[in-house]
Amino acid sequence: MSIASLFRRWVRVVVESFFRHVEVDGLEHIPPEGGGVLVSWHPNGMIDPALIFDRFPRTIVFGARHGLFKWPGLGTVLKALGTVPIYRAGDRCDDSKSASSPGSPSDTEAQRRAANSASLDVLSDAVAGGAFACLFPEGDSHDAPHLIDLKTGAARFYFGALGRTPPQSPPPVLLPVGLFYDRKRSFRSSVLVEFHPPIKLPPELQSPPEDSASPEEHRRFYRSVTDAIDEALSEVIHATEDWAIHFLMHRSRKLVRAERAARSNSSPQKPTMTERVLGFERVWTGYHARLETHPEEVELLRAEIEDYDNDLRALAIEDHELDNDPRLSSLALIIILAMQVIAVFVLFPPLLLIGYIVNGPTAGLLWVLARRFASKKKDEATIKALAGTVLFPLTWAVWGGLSFVGYEAIRSAFPGMPDNALSSSLATVGLGILGGALALRYLRLVRETSRAVRVRLTRKRRQDSVARLRSVRARLCDKLAALAEGLELPGEVSEDGRVVHSRD
Repeated sequence: MSIASLFRRWVRVVVESFFRHVEVDGLEHIPPEGGGVLVSWHPNGMIDPALIFDRFPRTIVFGARHGLFKWPGLGTVLKALGTVPIYRAGDRCDDSKSASSPGSPSDTEAQRRAANSASLDVLSDAVAGGAFACLFPEGDSHDAPHLIDLKTGAARFYFGALGRTPPQSPPPVLLPVGLFYDRKRSFRSSVLVEFHPPIKLPPELQSPPEDSASPEEHRRFYRSVTDAIDEALSEVIHATEDWAIHFLMHRSRKLVRAERAARSNSSPQKPTMTERVLGFERVWTGYHARLETHPEEVELLRAEIEDYDNDLRALAIEDHELDNDPRLSSLALIIILAMQVIAVFVLFPPLLLIGYIVNGPTAGLLWVLARRFASKKKDEATIKALAGTVLFPLTWAVWGGLSFVGYEAIRSAFPGMPDNALSSSLATVGLGILGGALALRYLRLVRETSRAVRVRLTRKRRQDSVARLRSVRARLCDKLAALAEGLELPGEVSEDGRVVHSRD
């Protein structure tokens, strides 16, 4: 088996270990022939290229920042995969190789630009030959809910690949990719990888200036293409000015879903990442359209939604929970709640303790490694994912070995352990894995259980507040629907509140 195949399998293990759900949408937009350039925003370090590499169905080659080739182990893998080290024109390098080879570093500006151009030429040849390259035009990962300034390198690279493509071959495409994380730094969260239709450049941007044109003309052209990529990617990721607006749009999405479900007397399941993103896109599209035509109404509605959001947070409940009937008069509800309390606060803690004993030191080491080696906060998830796939299995193997060797002592201290050394070792490994998995969820289980008890026990005191918020939610839903009337919004809302793709 080739190194590339082994690496792809390893990436799949890393991705599916770190995320609970990985959803993919838009595969129909990927052309079956010809090469192309995938352009994506960069919100989560090396997790971003790993997801695209894992889920993209065609051949894909990467260019990676040259500094990554210095990472122990990672550099070896990158070289084996044919990854091209990219020396950005603004980077300062400390190698002494000549700039005549692809990606060679140099400390003079001219030589750095030559190294950058040579390394990109290698990638261009691969795209011209029918492969796809993946670029992150922002040049760096970040935590903003919008794009940071795009560099012109992606535009220059695309036209370089286009110029190297044989006339009889399909021209390469510019394919934008959206990456949407539920909680990007948390284990066992969800993510959506969304491939969009290729970017259609206007006629005046479909071919670069002649070589004889002035440097300024070339700069203006590539900046204009970069602006077109920026506009397309901003729509793909549904960029917002700040996180406050971002969260209010999600609140709008959720209140509409909950209100429609209540009116149809239905209980839709928890939304998938695809539905969440599509629902957010509807709100985002309507918000920007009506901000142009009805700015005063939009601002007033935004203020009302902020008040509604604050009231929900004060009650520690979500939109759909306004319709729950958490009375304790039902014997079945009492039994279910009692069993939940016993499981969370009585049965789980011993298993949780084992999980902390087995996995705690390794988790602590990962935290230290992430803090020590992450140059920015957004790199922490990358380090945890990469190191965790190695350190946690090693930890379980070590504990299994210790259990095997110290079987007699363990058996005397815990008579309930299996009656042979191998079974004891396997039980230790299994308990360590289960305890570790529980540790990732336990605090959430405690919060959910405590909230269930609190909501039920304080229902009478909160009836007026809940009734008022149901009325507010209904009014806000009607106002959002009224503002959206006449707009062409992506997807459609079903009667039970779910947002689904439009039927052709």
